[in-house]
Amino acid sequence: MSYSSPKELSSKNWLNLTDDEWRSKLTDQQYKVTRTGDTERAFSGKYWDYKESGKYNCICCGIPLFNSTNKFDSGTGWPSFFDCIKEESITKKYDDSHGMMRTEICCAKCNSHLGHLFNDGPQPTKKRYCVNSASLAFIKDEPKS
Repeated sequence: MSYSSPKELSSKNWLNLTDDEWRSKLTDQQYKVTRTGDTERAFSGKYWDYKESGKYNCICCGIPLFNSTNKFDSGTGWPSFFDCIKEESITKKYDDSHGMMRTEICCAKCNSHLGHLFNDGPQPTKKRYCVNSASLAFIKDEPKS
């Protein structure tokens, strides 16, 4: 997946993309997760056990969502973070699907489904952003010179 320039990313109205445009931009799994709210199987995603340093951006619009320094092993099989980069980059909504009461998290810019937020994470936030790998694009930190 390639990204447009930062100026293009910030000016594009991602909510106006048609279903066909989303399908052509994303893999089948990325589409199902981000556009229809599907969930990848535990321990199957690319980033659940990923250890590189960098940022996890939205796969759909490219905005930075999570930093690797806030990632932890929750034992759940999905990438888990105890904090996001900017609170305003993520929207939260009540989700009572599948007989559970949860907080769904979505990208604030393009409304992509990311995963769910739970209050069972580590200090200092006690939050666990449980995120589908298919909703993320990892950008490795540049080596410091």
